[in-house]
Amino acid sequence: MKDFGMLHVYTGTGKGKTSAALGLALRAAGHGAKVTMLCFMKGDPTYGEAQAFRFVPNFIIKQMGRESFVNFRNPDPIDVKMAQEAWEEGKRILLQKETDVLILDEINLAMAKSLIDTSEVVSFLHDHRGKTEVVCTGREAPQELIDEADLVTDMQEVKHYFTLKNIPIRDGIDH
Repeated sequence: MKDFGMLHVYTGTGKGKTSAALGLALRAAGHGAKVTMLCFMKGDPTYGEAQAFRFVPNFIIKQMGRESFVNFRNPDPIDVKMAQEAWEEGKRILLQKETDVLILDEINLAMAKSLIDTSEVVSFLHDHRGKTEVVCTGREAPQELIDEADLVTDMQEVKHYFTLKNIPIRDGIDH
């Protein structure tokens, strides 16, 4: 698509990083762009985005993580393997120019927790994103990625009903 090729980073402790990326995806698809979203750590098929985007033309979502949470203090080797496979798929998609927008959901945290190599990711994105708009989401975006990015949004939690009212995750809003 015309004028695509920027690198976005959505990071921070606040809610809304993936939601912002999904909003961008919806907008791009509305203009006829092909969108691919690789989920590095969200393998649960009941996530709302995994279900909803079956109905959005030109949108592909690939959940490449396990359904369970990753223990970042002591990651299971399968989590490392799956994160590395997700990154390999992202590289393949960029090299083959398969999509107009590539969302790498939770890649920031995968890099921050050393599941994948930050320097390799940043170098590859610098050299190969071409005319593909790339969106990286997740907490703890590495500074190298922030420095490389064209747009960085740092979402900070000010108030959250999880902590204020002990309200659990709600389908359709948080999941």
